[in-house]
Amino acid sequence: MDTKVLEKCREALQRQMNELMAETGKTLSDMTLGPEDNFPDPTDRAALESDRNFTLRLRDRERKLIAKIKEAIKRIEGGTFGTCESCGGEIEEKRMIARPVTTECIDCKTAAEEEEVR
Repeated sequence: MDTKVLEKCREALQRQMNELMAETGKTLSDMTLGPEDNFPDPTDRAALESDRNFTLRLRDRERKLIAKIKEAIKRIEGGTFGTCESCGGEIEEKRMIARPVTTECIDCKTAAEEEEVR
């Protein structure tokens, strides 16, 4: 893969990871320094709990994405970035730019998704 494309993907991955990490820190401070949790109205309390659960689910998804980003950066450094883990073929540059955490070419990913449906 072209070094310019590799560097473009590395920069995009690093930028995305920095944004996610900043958001994680903000969430942590918001949840620990949040408003007083003493709500006499059960509806208000339920709304707060629902919001917190939603936020925690989002952060869990982001945590998983951070792990994928770190793996992608390791693949760039290791020279295996852009190689499909399923068939060993090269992943198209357009796909790598659009989704740099991907580990499969479009054909293998499509086949895997079709298999999941069955």
